[in-house]
Amino acid sequence: MKILFIYSLADIQSPDKPLSQPEEINFGLSYISAVLRAHGHTTKLVVLSRMLKEQNAIRLDRAMAELQPGLICLSAVSTEYPFIVEQARYLKDKYPDIYLSTGGPHVSLNPDKVLDEAFDALCIGEGEWPTLELVEQLAQGQEPTGIANLWIKHGQAIEKNQPRPFVEDLDIFPFPDRAMWQEWISEDADSRYSVLLGRGCPFNCTYCSNHALRKLTDGRYVRFRTPNNILAEIKDLARELGAKPEIYLEVETFAVDKDWARELFAGLKRLNAELPVPIAYGANIRVTPGADFSELFQACQEANFRFINIGLESGSDRLRREVLKRHYFNGDIIRTVKLARQHGLQVALFNMIGLPTETLEDFKATIAVNRACQPDWHLTSIFYPYPGTDLYDLCRGQGLLPDNNPESSERVQSVLDLPNFSKRQIENNFVWFDWHVYRGFRPWYKILIKVALNKLRTKPRLHYWFRKLTKSQALKKLKRKLKS
Repeated sequence: MKILFIYSLADIQSPDKPLSQPEEINFGLSYISAVLRAHGHTTKLVVLSRMLKEQNAIRLDRAMAELQPGLICLSAVSTEYPFIVEQARYLKDKYPDIYLSTGGPHVSLNPDKVLDEAFDALCIGEGEWPTLELVEQLAQGQEPTGIANLWIKHGQAIEKNQPRPFVEDLDIFPFPDRAMWQEWISEDADSRYSVLLGRGCPFNCTYCSNHALRKLTDGRYVRFRTPNNILAEIKDLARELGAKPEIYLEVETFAVDKDWARELFAGLKRLNAELPVPIAYGANIRVTPGADFSELFQACQEANFRFINIGLESGSDRLRREVLKRHYFNGDIIRTVKLARQHGLQVALFNMIGLPTETLEDFKATIAVNRACQPDWHLTSIFYPYPGTDLYDLCRGQGLLPDNNPESSERVQSVLDLPNFSKRQIENNFVWFDWHVYRGFRPWYKILIKVALNKLRTKPRLHYWFRKLTKSQALKKLKRKLKS
């Protein structure tokens, strides 16, 4: 059977090459596609964006003509869901006999009204085996029924099947299908890939949906692939990496199982010894009170890690403790950053601003920790209340949510207008974040360039046209002439 996957992005690099790096691929769709291909089915991907306007319909019609699929699978995060619904309506109106299925975290946590739309089925939780069963029933000409994890529309009735337990052994899946993404990745992209090490998170951060997703079904939620399975995938990828090979190891934190991490990092070290050019790595780590990462950071250094990401989120002890459910102290963050640098690791900090109950003084505490750490770079965003999270419920309960959230400006414009930290203050401090953090530590003109780029990010369409201009062939020729 032929299956068309549809994925959408709000922030795209260009109309034809919306992804800037191979590491931006969606693992959920990639693993489902890999399973389907392993069972003899054909898959194709289309990447859409609200930025493309009428081009979306043209792109969909072209894919339908080329593939002639029997099933279309659409997936979206919360902010992209309304756009995906529009595409589903278009497809159902023009191709009424095509079966439409949807899934992803937003659908899994908010399924009740999904089948009121153009979709014929929705998937709650992990989608590999449910989608395979759906495809095989459709391929046999059956009306789908009795598939665990799926809610299936039958006229006006909805068949709600119970979910199967979380997949315990992640090694049973084939490696994710990266090939279907190639035509959508910028030709100027560095060959930086991402490898998924496991699924699930042991923590209960209130801004994240993991605490709700783990309640969807039975079984162990936090699972890791075996080091040997991960190393086999990296070996496969090694020949596709460029002159400066780098892989981001996607996991919530590699410190959950230290024995597993040590075994994996030792394997990475051995693998690099076999390669003509060693692969550099990066990963995320969660700081916990009083934790000593000396041994793990030494193993990172030996495995040729270039950087680690650390989630500070807020420098306010009150916000972390009372609002975010993240229990560590600023001293833990500063000490961990210092230790990482002693082992030759670069450090990036994650920050959020505009959190519920945040004050200007809370924000200043975030700046103070960043100034103390001087991260090599930071990943700072404005808080966005995702449905299905505890903080979304808190915001709704306190009457903080507007009638319409600015979906096209997710994480770069403020949804909230707080009593002691106004929307204007939040957005202004987001733009000037680098100035607050690096003033006196870095050249002022470089900081102001970053400030200008941050301002541009708050205007999604202007940002899109700016990047389109900077990637144009005419500008590249001009840059070459200026250099010569």
